[in-house]
Amino acid sequence: MDRTDKQQLSLGKSTRHRSNEWIFRDVPSDITIDVSGVTFSLHKFPLVSRSGRIRSLVAEHRDSDISRIELLNLPGGTESFELAAKFCYNINFEITSKNVAQLCCVSDYLEMTEEFPKDNLGSRAEEYLDSIVCKNLEMCIEVLQQCESLLPLADELKIVNRCIEAIASKACAEQIASSFSRLEYSSSGRLHMSRQANCDADWWIEDLSVLCIDMYQRVITAMKCRGVRPESIGASLVSYAQKELTKKSSLWNPSSQSKPDSDLVDHEKLVVETIVSLLPVEKLAVPITFLFGLLRSAVMLDCAIASRLDLERRIGSHLDVATIDDLLIPSFKHEGDTLFDVDTVHRILLNFCQQDDSEDDLDDVSVFESDSPRSPSQTALVKVAKLVDNYLAEIAPDANLKLSKFMVIAETLPAHARTVHDGLYRAIDIYLKAHPGLSDLDKKKLCKLLDFQKLSPEAGAHAAQNERLPLQSIVQVLYFEQLRLRNSLCCSSIEDDPRPMHQSWRMSSGALSAAMSPRDNYASLRRENRELKLELARLRMRLNDLEKDQVFLKRDMAKSGSRKFMCSFSRRISKLSFFGLGSSRGSSSPPSTNSQRIDSKVIDKTCASTE
Repeated sequence: MDRTDKQQLSLGKSTRHRSNEWIFRDVPSDITIDVSGVTFSLHKFPLVSRSGRIRSLVAEHRDSDISRIELLNLPGGTESFELAAKFCYNINFEITSKNVAQLCCVSDYLEMTEEFPKDNLGSRAEEYLDSIVCKNLEMCIEVLQQCESLLPLADELKIVNRCIEAIASKACAEQIASSFSRLEYSSSGRLHMSRQANCDADWWIEDLSVLCIDMYQRVITAMKCRGVRPESIGASLVSYAQKELTKKSSLWNPSSQSKPDSDLVDHEKLVVETIVSLLPVEKLAVPITFLFGLLRSAVMLDCAIASRLDLERRIGSHLDVATIDDLLIPSFKHEGDTLFDVDTVHRILLNFCQQDDSEDDLDDVSVFESDSPRSPSQTALVKVAKLVDNYLAEIAPDANLKLSKFMVIAETLPAHARTVHDGLYRAIDIYLKAHPGLSDLDKKKLCKLLDFQKLSPEAGAHAAQNERLPLQSIVQVLYFEQLRLRNSLCCSSIEDDPRPMHQSWRMSSGALSAAMSPRDNYASLRRENRELKLELARLRMRLNDLEKDQVFLKRDMAKSGSRKFMCSFSRRISKLSFFGLGSSRGSSSPPSTNSQRIDSKVIDKTCASTE
C-alpha cells in the first residue's frame, strides 16, 4: 500500500470517527454515502429534506430501496460534504473565510437551494460571502486560496470574480484615503502631498504572494484597471517573484548532477512570462536590477521571445541608472560560446539609442529638423558610455569573445557619447593582451575605434609606449601628444595674443568640438560665427576711415606738395591702427612698439618720396 492510499485510509477512519460524534446513533442508518472512497452512514430523511440531488437519486431507485449512493467529483471532498451533512442534521458549525468557498460549491453540487427549505446552506454561504468576506481584503485572499482547488465551479458561481473585485476596490480605496492623509500645506500656503518612503496602504503586497500565479494575475489586472499606483503594482510583482523564483539553485548550476524538475521549470517559466506581462508601463515603476533579474531568468528558462524583447526594451529605456553587475548576464548555452550574453546586451544598447528625447533636454528644438532622428540626452549618453567601457573591460579577457562582437558593442553608441576615450582604450588594451594572436589588420580595425585626441595625458603617455598597439596608432598618439604640448604652450601665452579669445581657443583646441554633442557643437559654432561677423564689421568701419583719409590726402597733395604737410599727415596716420590690433582713433592708450616701428618706416618713406 503506497503513501497516498495510507493517507486516504487514515482520513477515512478519522472522518468516520468524527461522524460518530454527531450522528444520532439511536436511529439506525438507512443510507451510505461514498465520497472519494470515504463512506458516511447517514439517514435519508435529513438529507433528502435539504439536498435536491440526493432526493432525486433516492427517487430514481425508490423501487429497489437504494441504500448506497456514490457522489463523484464532489467539490471540496469529504471535508465539505461533512459540513453539508452537519447542516442537514441541524448541527451548528461556524462559517468562516476558510470554508465559505467550499460551502458555496458543495451546496450548488448537492442542490441545497431555497427551492427546498428556506435559509438553506447555499443562501447562508452566499450571504456570508457578500456581507462579510467581500468587505475584508484579507478574507478575500483566503477565499481565493480555497478557490484554487475548486475551479472551475468557483468561477461559474462567480466567487472568484467577486473576491477579486473586492480586493481591487479595497486596495484602491485605501490608497486614496492614504493620499488624502498625506496632504499638507507648505510654508507658502499651497496644498501639496508629503513624500513618504513607504505607504501604509500597501500592506496587502505581502498577502498577495500566497496566491497561485493564475489568481495573482487576475488580481493585479483588476488593480491596474481600478487605478492602483504603478509603484505599488511594481512592489507587489517584486515580492511575488522573490517568493516564486527562489527554488532554482539546480537550474542555475549547470554542473549539478541532478536534472532540474520539468514541472518546476514550466512553473517558473510561466511565472516569469506572467510577471513580464503585468509590468507597469511607467518608467522606474520597478527597480532596473529587478528587470535584469527577470531577464536572466527568461534567458535561462528559454521563455517566449516576446517576453525577452519586452524586458530588453524596458531596460534600454533607463539604462543610464544600471550598474556593471546588471549588464553581466551569463551565457547559458555552454557550447564553447562566450561567458556572457553579449548579444542581449547589444540589443539593450540599441533600444537605449533609439529611445525618444525627454522634453527637458530639448533646449533649442528649432535647431534641428522636425523629422530628424531622436537620441538620448547627453548626460545619459555619457553615463552609458562609461558603463559600456567598463562592460567591455569585463568581457575582454574572455578567450572565446570574437573581435566582431567586441567591436559591435563599442560602436553601438554615437561618437559624441564618449567625451574621454580612456575607458575604451583600457578595454582595447585588455582585449589585445588576452588575444595575442590577432593579426595586424585586426589590430588596426580595433584601434580605429579610438580617438587619440580624446585620451588624457596619462593614457596618451601609456599608449605611446604600448607595444601591443600597431605602429600607425603609436605614431598618431605621438603626433597628438606633440600637438597637445604645443597648444598648452600657446595657452600659457594667451595674454600676449592680440587675437580675440574665441579665435585662439578654436585654433588651440580643435578636439573640443569632437567631444561635444551635435546640439552643443552647433550652438558653439553659431556663437563663434556671430563674434566673427561683429569683428568683420569693425574692420570694415576702420577701412572706411582709411579710405576717407586717403581721399583727403590726395586732395591736399594736389593743393600743396610741401614736406611740412606730408610730415603732419604722417603723424596723423600713425595714430590709426591696422586690422584692429592697435588703439583706435579715440583711444588714450599708447601704440605698441611694433606699431611705432612700422609707423616710423612709413613716415620716412613718405618724406623721402616727397623730397
